[in-house]
Amino acid sequence: MFNILSSNFQWVLFSTLLLGIASGLVGSLAYWKRQSLISDALSHAALPGVVIAFLLFQVKDLFVLIIGAGVSALLGALLINLIKSSTRITEDTAMGMILSVFFGGGIVLLTLVNRTSQGNQAGLDSFIFGQAASMVRSDVNMMSILAAVVILIIIVGFKEWKLFLFDPAFAKGLNLSIKGLNLIYLFLLVTTIVIGIQAVGVILMSALIIIPPVSARYWTHSFKTMMWLSGIFGGTAGAIGTTLSTLGVGLPTGPFIVVTSGTIFLFSLFFGLKKGMVVEYIMRRNKQKEVQGHLVSTSYVREGNQ
Repeated sequence: MFNILSSNFQWVLFSTLLLGIASGLVGSLAYWKRQSLISDALSHAALPGVVIAFLLFQVKDLFVLIIGAGVSALLGALLINLIKSSTRITEDTAMGMILSVFFGGGIVLLTLVNRTSQGNQAGLDSFIFGQAASMVRSDVNMMSILAAVVILIIIVGFKEWKLFLFDPAFAKGLNLSIKGLNLIYLFLLVTTIVIGIQAVGVILMSALIIIPPVSARYWTHSFKTMMWLSGIFGGTAGAIGTTLSTLGVGLPTGPFIVVTSGTIFLFSLFFGLKKGMVVEYIMRRNKQKEVQGHLVSTSYVREGNQ
């Protein structure tokens, strides 16, 4: 368990804050590409890569493990596109197939590793649900740097992303490579997933990408504002969830982050300024009163004319 006043905890908190912001920004891109569920498939597809990388190099170095996770996730994305383009199977079905097969294979490999003498000390189980307390300073530095790179790429290329999502034909007219932007988008998505699996876990990492943009959508119709809100919501969930998970011994970080993110979503669902249920109810009530008032005034006019 961390001492919440320790410098190590503060660095872990900073890294999960950056991870949450990066996840919110990347999640906004996935939301408007209507590919929110691909993050779920790729996060599960990353697990066998983690275990295989450990088996090959026999080290629990985050850089080595995320390289393995990244290769496995990219292979999963390639297979999803291959199945979609070469068969009659729909994209969501292909995602479900890859998710199940890769995650099942990862669990089998993880079970085999844990039965070996060195496997008991590997600590790879933390990659399933996430455990911030298992992170060392080098892990924190790696996560922070890569998350900052993801955030920077999205911010610098904001105009290009907007064209890529909403007007690809105009983007082509400006000589922007749609295929190149797709590859960068996939790189950002995979990078965000693999750097977060130790802190959040492969099972719940997708929630950190999916929930913040959905929550932000209840507050604004502006793409730019939505992206900023999504980043803020993701960062808040990452920071609060990490803090809560470090208050006890062996508490997984991922569930606390997701519960925090879910709480933000529920608040947005009810009180969001644009699509919140409470706001819409008040607007309907006001509209009904306005219509009733108009009908009453119209009836008075008719009676007066008679």
